[in-house]
Amino acid sequence: MNWEAIYHIDDVPYAFPVRPDAVKVRIRAKRGDVRKANVLHSDRYVAYRNEMPQELELVASTASHDYFEGVIVTETKRIRYVFQLEDGEGNSVWFGELGASPNRDMAGVFNIPYVSPSEVHELPEWVYDAVVYQIFPDRFRNGDESNDPPGTEPWTPDASPSAQSYYGGDLAGITEKLPYLQELGINLLYLTPVFVSPSTHKYDTTDYLAIDPHFGDIGQLKALVDEAHMRGIRVMLDAVFNHSGNQFFAFRDVVEKGEASRYKEWFFAERFPVVESPVPNYVTFGNAIATMPKLNTANEELKQYLLDVAAYWIRETGIDGWRLDVANEVDRTFWRDFRRAVKSEKPDALIVGEIMHHSGPWLRGDQFDGVMNYMLRTAMVDFFAKTSIGVREFSGRLSMIRMMYTDAANAAMFNLIGSHDTERFMTMCERHGFGWGEEKAVKEKMMLAVFFQMIYPGIPQIYYGDEVGMRGGEDPECRRPMLWQEEQQDGELLAFYRKVIALRRQYAALRRGKVRVWLEEESLGVLGIVRDDGTQRVAALINNSPLEAVVSAGSPFGSGPSGFILDAMSGVRYPHEGRLQLSLPPYGCALLCEE
Repeated sequence: MNWEAIYHIDDVPYAFPVRPDAVKVRIRAKRGDVRKANVLHSDRYVAYRNEMPQELELVASTASHDYFEGVIVTETKRIRYVFQLEDGEGNSVWFGELGASPNRDMAGVFNIPYVSPSEVHELPEWVYDAVVYQIFPDRFRNGDESNDPPGTEPWTPDASPSAQSYYGGDLAGITEKLPYLQELGINLLYLTPVFVSPSTHKYDTTDYLAIDPHFGDIGQLKALVDEAHMRGIRVMLDAVFNHSGNQFFAFRDVVEKGEASRYKEWFFAERFPVVESPVPNYVTFGNAIATMPKLNTANEELKQYLLDVAAYWIRETGIDGWRLDVANEVDRTFWRDFRRAVKSEKPDALIVGEIMHHSGPWLRGDQFDGVMNYMLRTAMVDFFAKTSIGVREFSGRLSMIRMMYTDAANAAMFNLIGSHDTERFMTMCERHGFGWGEEKAVKEKMMLAVFFQMIYPGIPQIYYGDEVGMRGGEDPECRRPMLWQEEQQDGELLAFYRKVIALRRQYAALRRGKVRVWLEEESLGVLGIVRDDGTQRVAALINNSPLEAVVSAGSPFGSGPSGFILDAMSGVRYPHEGRLQLSLPPYGCALLCEE
């Protein structure tokens, strides 16, 4: 057994409370080394060597490691524990805070002094059932032409926006299309910024307390939220607290008054007077973007201003949460205060950060509920769009990403295949052609990725227009105006979206169940995943190959009486007597349910 590969710490994500009386523990070992993993645990004040053994479950594997986990229930909320790993050949090793040893006493023990209820990362119940739809307001629907910006461009299927283009989309247009979104199966909207700003994207805020007049006003936002709530749809807004726009009142005051400005500590001026061009002498978002001065969120006055902004929009309009722009560049003390302010105003509000890399420090339950899962998106792009990795590599990446976070954080992730900052997924599939039946394969690849979104833990995120086959390269091409003419839409793709969203809503195991890999057929390009919520088991099969795949494998549901398995995608019923045989078409998928 490779001792160097064994790893555990008594902290997130290897140990974390899942209830006030229960802690989940995980331990990592070299792949294939461990045949059985136990955790021996007791109250911390019980005499040593009176710990109770509990077998752990193998829950994830990467190319290098296996992960075992289990839940320790504690009446006293105090835990002492140590691991025992066995290799199946009579050899075992103990692992405690002193490391690995064949001698239990030399390994030491881990301690969880006390499980505090405040450390349990509890999600709003509705989050587990959410399917989110992202809208870039200027490009979704023009519902009120009277508020169109000067120079608004025609809303045509072949529109090719520049960074400065306006198309007149607004809050009234979103409200008008709520029936469409409801029929699609959406129950959460995420709007990119809607506050006063001189740009088309609105990420350079001028006034945090007013709706941009090109989108409408606070009354129209209230009407949108109220109508959405009537249809079972929640609404999240985008907060840009890493930086403001350079027309923000406080920054203008600093530019005009220099060191005498009462707001000078709200920003990071390198010297006075402040110079905006040709090169700004203050810290900005990105690389010297003069129109986006960075905010000093450690300043108490500014912090309170921004916290009041977050609470104001929840209180006045009833929104259901915040997505946080450039969240990794804001100090985490601010985000802890932000969470308290938001949850005090609305306990079941959702908080999701924009972070494109490993996000563990923000996902301990004291800051964000989840993040935009760009690490998962990269894996999906590589597997589905580029076909640059195979089944085992993809499965291993999924495991690695899941094991980075707690269960609650994984459940609150925005699992996206595209956004306003990325090339459209359909376009990526087109760029990485397949050499046969290309147009058909492009759509099938897209469908396969969407199917995966709907069967995997987390919140599936749909970028507006993906469901009707919209194309677009990097920004600004990915921000084309929505296709509303039915003859321009891909009706087959739209129907597929509606079907797989409905299936996710139909089967609770797809929304709340544990996940395990059932099948990895590298040569066939087939991946099988099982979701199990304790009352229902559902298996998903994905054929990421241009060839038909004949799957012959043990039942995804283990041994049991003979019977049938229903493919919910096709409606076909398959008999199984301990083994399952079925054919998957090229880039095909199946959702198997016990009957």
